[in-house]
Amino acid sequence: MTGYVLIAAVIWIASLAIWWMVSRAFRHADTDKIKSRLTGGGGKRKASKNGPKQPALIRTEDFSTGRLILRLLTRYQLTEKLRGLIEQAGLKWNVARLVHGCLAMFLAVYALLWLVLPSDLRSFCVFPAAGAAFLPIGYVLRRRGQRLWKFEELFPESLEFVARSMRAGHAFSVSLEMLHREFQEPLASEFRRTFEEHNLGLPLESALQKLAQRVPLLDVHFFVSAVLLQKRTGGNLAEILDKLAYVIRERFKLRGKIRAISAHGRMTGMALSSIPVVVGAMLFWVNPDYVRFFFTDPTGQIMIASAVLLQLAGYGVIKKIVTIEV
Repeated sequence: MTGYVLIAAVIWIASLAIWWMVSRAFRHADTDKIKSRLTGGGGKRKASKNGPKQPALIRTEDFSTGRLILRLLTRYQLTEKLRGLIEQAGLKWNVARLVHGCLAMFLAVYALLWLVLPSDLRSFCVFPAAGAAFLPIGYVLRRRGQRLWKFEELFPESLEFVARSMRAGHAFSVSLEMLHREFQEPLASEFRRTFEEHNLGLPLESALQKLAQRVPLLDVHFFVSAVLLQKRTGGNLAEILDKLAYVIRERFKLRGKIRAISAHGRMTGMALSSIPVVVGAMLFWVNPDYVRFFFTDPTGQIMIASAVLLQLAGYGVIKKIVTIEV
């Protein structure tokens, strides 16, 4: 079994290396063609019967990378979800790179455990390897949470800045563009993208709705709804934004207080969930024959599967109790 796994890993790594070299060569060739056209034809041009083909300068996804993987993800309607998570995390990845990272983690952990564990426990290597395969997705989710938290922290001040700018005589769209120079990431890049979309011809309603899709926060939905409602019914938008900023800031403060109060419950849940794992690892290190019963005996397998399920259920219940939406 280990021979097949190693052969599959070698073939996969060799395929990635070949694809990387070929794609890099084609990428440099396309870059040279674009530079030649922009500089007035300083490079060599290859003649063709049908005339020169113009390269596609705007791309939504690199379909030459992991074409089979992208087809499978598209079939199960996962491509757009993963692309949205990567975009919300602010990473310059593509979907194929994320999936390749998951496969690499799975093969690396599986091969390592296969070499380290005894022969009678190698059949259980797939479970920790499957858990390791989700580490890249967990990293993306963590970066996404940090980015959204930073955006939400800067959002009330940005609304007050837009309100002051409009009172000074600037248009609403110009105020959005000024946020890029006055605020930090990720708020600056998101509003700059919204301004550029509107400046290139997209209606303001559509640009704001796309902003709400890229930043799935309740506060952003409030902001978009307030702006769209004001454009249809009229009113003082600067005053509306000031009040909205006050409400968002108070919600942010209340959420911080709730997190501080529920910190004890969250720490308790983490401790109760980690103690069995740590004790099991210590027993396996000190007395492997004692723990081997849970992996080799059918009764022990049922016991450890039940313990894992009950542990996960208990952690879910504790997390549900300490999670309070504001």
